[in-house]
Amino acid sequence: MSGRELIEKLLPHRPPMLLVDEVVEAVPGERLTARMTVTGDEPCFEGADPQGPFPSVLLIESWCQAAGVLVTWDSPNPDVLSGDVMLFGGMSGLELTAPVHRGDVVEHEVRTVRLLSDSAVVTGRATVGGRTVMTVGSVIMARRPAEELRGHQGTRATEEES
Repeated sequence: MSGRELIEKLLPHRPPMLLVDEVVEAVPGERLTARMTVTGDEPCFEGADPQGPFPSVLLIESWCQAAGVLVTWDSPNPDVLSGDVMLFGGMSGLELTAPVHRGDVVEHEVRTVRLLSDSAVVTGRATVGGRTVMTVGSVIMARRPAEELRGHQGTRATEEES
């Protein structure tokens, strides 16, 4: 359906931390399927065992980026210095069921459980060749104005000065 150009319009991430390669299917507000190919050229593999697995934390990050694409589909804002910033508030029911290796094409399936004006709850899984490698019970995501987030730093500095 769409590659990095669309994804970069929806997310602030850029290589090497952009971990979603393409959107395969999207039903805005409902569900999304995205892919990431583990090439072995990722910085996490530098100096690592050539047969070693892709780090689980990056698999989780990749799935969360796919969730971010779904939640921001209708209101993109890749510039986190202005507009809204998408924050991940919590994750539950995470289960890693199989390792991911170089050459694997990971398919992320994300479904909306609840969508509000400033937050969302999503669920889903990641598969490789139809085999589940990770399940996600739920992730809570919230949008906050960048200005509001920066404002907290200014308030803290003002309190310290007085």
